[in-house]
Amino acid sequence: MSTRRDFFTGAAALVGAGLVSRAGAATLPEAPIMNSAATQPPPPPPNGRPYHPVVTLNGWSLPWRMNNGVKEFHLIAEPVVREIAPGMKANLWGYNGQSPGPTIEVVEGDRVRIFVTNKLPEHTSIHWHGQRLPNGMDGVTGLTQPGIQPGKTFVYEFVARRPGTFMYHPHADEMVQMAMGMMGFWVTHPKNPAQHRVDRDFVFLLNAYDIEPGSYTPRVNEMLDFNIWTFNSRAFPGIDTMNVRQNDRVRIRVGNLTMTNHPIHLHGHEFEVTGTDGGWTRPESRWPEVTTDVAVGQMRAIEFVASEPGDWAFHCHKSHHTMNAMGHDVPNLIGVDHRGVAEKITKLVPDYMVMGEKGGSMGDMEMPLPDNTLPMMTGQGPFGGVEMGGMFTVLKVRKDQKAGDYRDPGWYKHPAGTVAYEWKGEAPAAVRQQDAGGQSMPAAKTPEVEVTVRKPRGHQGHH
Repeated sequence: MSTRRDFFTGAAALVGAGLVSRAGAATLPEAPIMNSAATQPPPPPPNGRPYHPVVTLNGWSLPWRMNNGVKEFHLIAEPVVREIAPGMKANLWGYNGQSPGPTIEVVEGDRVRIFVTNKLPEHTSIHWHGQRLPNGMDGVTGLTQPGIQPGKTFVYEFVARRPGTFMYHPHADEMVQMAMGMMGFWVTHPKNPAQHRVDRDFVFLLNAYDIEPGSYTPRVNEMLDFNIWTFNSRAFPGIDTMNVRQNDRVRIRVGNLTMTNHPIHLHGHEFEVTGTDGGWTRPESRWPEVTTDVAVGQMRAIEFVASEPGDWAFHCHKSHHTMNAMGHDVPNLIGVDHRGVAEKITKLVPDYMVMGEKGGSMGDMEMPLPDNTLPMMTGQGPFGGVEMGGMFTVLKVRKDQKAGDYRDPGWYKHPAGTVAYEWKGEAPAAVRQQDAGGQSMPAAKTPEVEVTVRKPRGHQGHH
C-alpha cells in the first residue's frame, strides 16, 4: 500500500467544493492505494469507536484519519488495471488502485467526511446507496450536485445514521462508469459491538463485464450479454476461498450492482437472510434457505453456523454465471456423429478438434486461447478439474482453523469411507412399471395434440 500525497502540490491542488476550500488542500487526508488482488486480513480499528471489522473477499478496507471527531476518508476515482484471474487482466475504472474500490467501515453515529478526487477523463459523482443523509450529499449529478470534473476534489459529509450494509457507486454516466467497474462496499457497524456479533464477516460485490476474448477493456454499450461474471471483479479460480473454523457463526454480505439477478447458493449448510439494504431482518421473519436471490441493486446478508467440516461450494446458481467468456453462437451438437465431416476438415486444418457431440465438458482439453483470455471452465481440485469459472468459490470449514486466521488451510482430508466411489459389482436390474397382474407395462405413448399458433402481426391490440 502507498499514498497519493504528492498528487496535491502547487497551484494544481484542484479544490472543487465549498467544504474543501474551508479545509484547505494542505489538510487533505492521504489516499492509500492497493496493488494486491489478495484478500487483506482486517486490521482492528486504530481509533474511534470499537467494532468487529469485516473481511473483503479479494479486497481491503480503506484507512481513515480522525480530525476533530470526524472520520475522514479519501477516495480517488481513476483508471485501474484489475487482474480478473491469473492469465487475464482488465482495464477498468475504480477507486484507489482497484475495482471494486476499498470497503468503507464506520460505526453508527459517526460523522464521516469523504474526499473524492476525480482522475477520470470525464465528470463523476458518488451515490451512497441506501444511506440516510442530507439530500445534497446523495451524489446524483445534475439533481443534487454538479458533476466532479476531471482533476477536481469534492467532499461528502454526513452522519452514519443507521447500522447496516450499503454500497457506493457513481450517478454520472452510469452506463459507462458502472460497466467499467466503479463501485464499492460500505458497512456501518452498530454502536454496541456485541449486537449482531459473528465470528467471521465476509463482504463482496457481484460484477459483470463484457470483455471480448483477446481484449482488455470492457464494452460498455451492453445490457444483458455479459461474458465475465465475478465476485469483487475476480473470476474462479482467481477468487480466494472463505476460510473458517468449525462451529464459527459466519456472515456473508453480498451486494449486486450487475444488470441481472443472482441466486446465491451454499452447499452443505442452510442459512438465514439476516440483513438487506434496508437494515437487519427481524428474527421472527427469517426462515432456513440454501439459496437466496440477490436482485439488481440489492444486498443480502446471510448467516449460518459452519458446523460441517469440508470444502463447500459457494456460487451463483445460474449455470452460465459460473463460466468465463462463452461462445453464445455455438450450436448444440450432442448426439451428432460428425466423424466423416471431421475427417475431411482435418485434411485441410490438421489441428481441428471435434467438440460438443458428447457434451460440453472441457476440463481435460488443452487448446490455444487468445492473449488475456481465461478458459471457459477451469480450476483444479483434489480430484481433478472443477470445471467452473466466474462466480464460484469455496467455503473451507476446518476444526483447527484458529480464530482470526484467514489463511488457506489446503484441501480437506476426508475421513475414510466418506468419499463417493465407483461401484465395481454388477449393476442392479432395471425396475419397470407393472400392471395390477404383475406384468411389465409398455411405455406410455405421447398423445398427439394439434396445436394452432397465431403469429403476432405488429402491436395492434396491445394496451
